[in-house]
Amino acid sequence: MESPLLETYETGNIVLTSGMLVACDPLITSDMKPFIMMFPKGSFQTLVHKERESNCIAYAEIVFSDKTVKTWQLATTEGQNVEDLKEGEIFGYPVQSGMGCFMDAETQESLNHLEEKLYRRKGADFMGIYDEFFHDRFFDEKGATDSFALLKPNEEKPGNIFAFETGYGEGFYGSYIGLDTVGNPVKILTEFIEISGN
Repeated sequence: MESPLLETYETGNIVLTSGMLVACDPLITSDMKPFIMMFPKGSFQTLVHKERESNCIAYAEIVFSDKTVKTWQLATTEGQNVEDLKEGEIFGYPVQSGMGCFMDAETQESLNHLEEKLYRRKGADFMGIYDEFFHDRFFDEKGATDSFALLKPNEEKPGNIFAFETGYGEGFYGSYIGLDTVGNPVKILTEFIEISGN
């Protein structure tokens, strides 16, 4: 994704253990269903593309292969049909926390188990999964560090979460799958800021 309006950052690798991929705001939709399409299992490069003018993340991306994208399609979950959409409508996920993520469905289970475990252990002192788990990966004592992070809810399992700030913040954001000539996924990205020419 090349554009003079964007600056691209390599952000490490996401590990997918089942190939069932979830995109969501992990603070409000921890039960989000995975996409219908099955993705490869393994370790894959992640990227964020920032809008130069605002330094906000316009797109977050996972790259599965170096093949050329032939077509793009809107990523859907169970029960969603693109033919049901009116012009200008998309399927996607709501963001209220200013943060989105990609993760394997098995990693989603690990995150939910971590939240339950912390809540049981801390009781009334439990401050929520953002403060207990996500915050320190994005901020230090001096303030903001990065606008993205790779983090593991269970150190004993390989799956991790690719988390990132979502554009200008709250909104409703769709994900798009780039397919090769035989219909295999080359990449997936979530769009937070539409950049003309992309």
